[in-house]
Amino acid sequence: MTLSEQEQNEMKLWKRTHSCGELNKGNIEENVTLMGWVNSRRDHGGLIFIDLRDREGKTQIVFDPKVSKEAHQLAHNIRNEFVIAVKGEVSFRGKDAINPNMKTGEIEIRISEMQILSQSKQLPFSISEYSDVGEDARLKYRYLDLRRTEMKNNIILRHKVSLLIRNFLNKKGFLEIETPFLTKSTPEGARDYIVPSRVNPGKFFALPQSPQLFKQLLMISGFDKYFQIVRCFRDEDLRADRAPEFTQLDMEMSFIDRDILFNLIEELMATLFKEILSAEVKRPFPRLDYDDAMSHYGIDKPDLRYGMKIHNLNEFFKDTQFSPFSEVLAGNGKIGALKTEQPEKFSRKNIDDLDLFVKSLGLGGLISIRFKEGSELQSSLKKYITEETAALLKKEMQAQPGDLVFIAAGSTEKVNQVLGLLRIKIANTLKIIPKEQYKFLWVTNFPLFEYSQTEKRYTSVHHPFTAPVDEDIAMLESNPYQVRSKAYDLVLNGNEIGGGSIRIHRTELQQKIFNLLGIKAEEAEQKFGFLLEALQYGPPPHGGIAFGMDRIVMLLAGASSIRDAIAFPKTAKATCPLTGAPSEVSSEQLKELHIKLDL
Repeated sequence: MTLSEQEQNEMKLWKRTHSCGELNKGNIEENVTLMGWVNSRRDHGGLIFIDLRDREGKTQIVFDPKVSKEAHQLAHNIRNEFVIAVKGEVSFRGKDAINPNMKTGEIEIRISEMQILSQSKQLPFSISEYSDVGEDARLKYRYLDLRRTEMKNNIILRHKVSLLIRNFLNKKGFLEIETPFLTKSTPEGARDYIVPSRVNPGKFFALPQSPQLFKQLLMISGFDKYFQIVRCFRDEDLRADRAPEFTQLDMEMSFIDRDILFNLIEELMATLFKEILSAEVKRPFPRLDYDDAMSHYGIDKPDLRYGMKIHNLNEFFKDTQFSPFSEVLAGNGKIGALKTEQPEKFSRKNIDDLDLFVKSLGLGGLISIRFKEGSELQSSLKKYITEETAALLKKEMQAQPGDLVFIAAGSTEKVNQVLGLLRIKIANTLKIIPKEQYKFLWVTNFPLFEYSQTEKRYTSVHHPFTAPVDEDIAMLESNPYQVRSKAYDLVLNGNEIGGGSIRIHRTELQQKIFNLLGIKAEEAEQKFGFLLEALQYGPPPHGGIAFGMDRIVMLLAGASSIRDAIAFPKTAKATCPLTGAPSEVSSEQLKELHIKLDL
């Protein structure tokens, strides 16, 4: 059966003249051709109105039987998300009909011809009236979810961010260099995704958790300014801000110190926020030692948009007769306190609820002090606090009459952790966190080592190639686990968006670190032999940083999850509802790979 000439002409795609987001009063009386999706349809009896949508925006089109009976009749058959092509004349809507919320809100298209390019069946959820749709449904029909304005804008924003970064770093003399996806499995803090090698039976590649070793090799190769926007893979337990595959902005430089790197990154961030959000970022960014961050905020990524720092009250209670406090001090613990914002909003019930919250996190409870005029205070501790101590406490906490202070006691680590979480809980409850404020912070001088309860040994806080602080190197022999590292994180509004370090470039120091980590020479050679050998051929001093691109885009977009910044993300259980991955493979494939399943 052959198509008639008329049918062939009807199927021939017209040439689009404009997008659905660019027409305005300057185009009135022009004949145009638009193509897109039917966003909404309104039948007003004699006239049919449709908002036609494409990537660039929406345009109102009008079907009037006085203009074209045929097009008007055809418009009765179309539904939301049909894809159509239309021809017509641009007209002024009239003052009373202007839509100020649309870029094209002053005009409409009077349609003379229409083609239905494709039809859509009933949608699993509404796109134009999107409301409470579960994430599983959104990810299963991601191609529909991506049609929503919010998601479309997030993906466009991601493109703009990548382009700005590339242009900025290119002007600074960086080269974008790709590194392998199929590489050697090395310990970097999380489980590797492994890939069997068919041509090398019994052997496996690993997908990279980061390009760490390769970017160090690039420095040894003489490429002194490297960057890459690269996919990375980690087989780990997931959270709202984690994903099994993610994208990093990866950077490395030779002949630098922390100050050089910090200045460059601060300029990059200021550029991004200026270009994307028209926001001025205050520079230089403040810096905070890791120990101070933990002591004052209970977390290594504090949000500086609000106050409520943790205070150490040990000195004020050193002679106390209150046994829970004296026992904590005898055990070298901590009595910590924070002053709340908006104290007038805390009733007795609110305070009791926070006490239960603190107990649920492993502390004995929460003691409150409400300051009054002079040295007067209201608290269950009142009889244990002298007038002199009350005055000193008031000065330490910078308290005014009516202010409320919470006190907790226990091991230093536990008090810092719990009061840090209490600080965040109070800020969220009171809704005092500014939404359009951006507070950057460098956290520096992380410990070089930490004790792993699961592995029952010391491990690297970042990775084993992180250099120790120069003045602490002598302690590697006498007190290695007090040594600080040249590692740093960049924090934005309580989110760690990037981290890195100055690297070890001397073989003897690298070997000493391996020894302290319990990595014997044979194991080091097996896992990192190629890097250790390269370090013997004139490595330059070097360092770098990596940023979570997904997280940066999430924050710039004002989204709540990195999955809203990724076109096709996995779920929190590392599955893909859209494709059904991961899935079983055939027995023939397993046989080719010399793999047997033991389930």
